[in-house]
Amino acid sequence: MSFTVAIDGPAAAGKGTISKAVAQHFGFAHLDTGLLYRAVGAKVAEGAEPVAAAMSLTAKDLERDDLRSQVAAGAASKVAVIPEVRAALVAFQRSFAMRSGGAVLDGRDIGTVICPDAAAKLFVTASPECRAERRFAELTASGHDVTYSQVLEDVIARDRRDSERSTAPLLAAPDAVQIDTSDLTIEEAVAQAIVVIQTARN
Repeated sequence: MSFTVAIDGPAAAGKGTISKAVAQHFGFAHLDTGLLYRAVGAKVAEGAEPVAAAMSLTAKDLERDDLRSQVAAGAASKVAVIPEVRAALVAFQRSFAMRSGGAVLDGRDIGTVICPDAAAKLFVTASPECRAERRFAELTASGHDVTYSQVLEDVIARDRRDSERSTAPLLAAPDAVQIDTSDLTIEEAVAQAIVVIQTARN
């Protein structure tokens, strides 16, 4: 039987970490839908046409080592505003969501567009400053030469691009449970998410 969990939220709010943890806890499959857009963005950065890149996407494309880079993230946010790109990736995501045994999908429009009938919906957020601090620590730890102010500027610009796009903007579904991770530990945030999903299953 399928049981879909939709987890949305802005960049670096912790939705990926929470999604992986709850998928493991419940034994569900997990899809980071942002990787789909990053994979398309990476192909476009290499010269591919955006819609063709989205339509030809394979599971192998999601295994690239450079999908967590700032270049792929920036490209992802740009191709995500193209309606034809989103349409090409919707079927991939919906098919994953319906797999038996349960599925957790995290992204920006899962609860609103991809899986509006998901059994459990969460919206994971945090202040822009808090998210910039996390991303800055992540990037400097992996050797990137960036400043905190640059990262904060990127976070704010990306939020604006994601929430103001005409197709599937980033917003919380009316029935999503909001978790603000600004002052939570990872363990506390995961525990809150598990309670929400467990309640939806009962």
